[in-house]
Amino acid sequence: MQSALPSASGLAQSSSRSLTDSIPGRIAIAVAASLFIAACAHVSIPLPFTPVPLTLQNFAVLLVGLLLGPSAGFAAVALYVAEGALGMPVFTPHGPVGIARVLGPNGGYILAFPFAAATAGWAFRSLRLSSAYARAAIGGVIATVIILSTGFLWLGHVLHFSASTVWMMAVAPFLPGEVVKIIAAAGLATSITRLRRA
Repeated sequence: MQSALPSASGLAQSSSRSLTDSIPGRIAIAVAASLFIAACAHVSIPLPFTPVPLTLQNFAVLLVGLLLGPSAGFAAVALYVAEGALGMPVFTPHGPVGIARVLGPNGGYILAFPFAAATAGWAFRSLRLSSAYARAAIGGVIATVIILSTGFLWLGHVLHFSASTVWMMAVAPFLPGEVVKIIAAAGLATSITRLRRA
């Protein structure tokens, strides 16, 4: 005889859905995601040859986009950018604060973050691949290309250096680390998504 009572997993999934489907729940998730990105941004190492520091910020943006999806991911990361532009201490601690950071040499990376998160979330949910990890990794790669290319173009525009100089300042030193971040974000997103569905 089948029990009329809902299972524990069913209750957990139902409460999780009600949280993410409500407006207060969505706001809470967006705020929590922006705080997570801020915490990762403060794990930062300045480099002597570039105004761009080594940071975990990109990893956080990828993970937020992969987990929240294109719309919610974009909104959460846009909230993070708005917090920083208003002067809240959410950006990396090296450099100017507020709107001066967004308009400064690192502004291209920052302005690309919401679009990168949305792209990562879209790829993870929409690509027709059987492997969830492959979808997440491809989303991470595309999102990282958006971040680095926008950062490259912006930095070149602000500093008026040659393309080769800007490449060595804005992209080349970060490529090995970005590969590690993509692998880590894709793995975490895949594992968390699998646990949610269990």
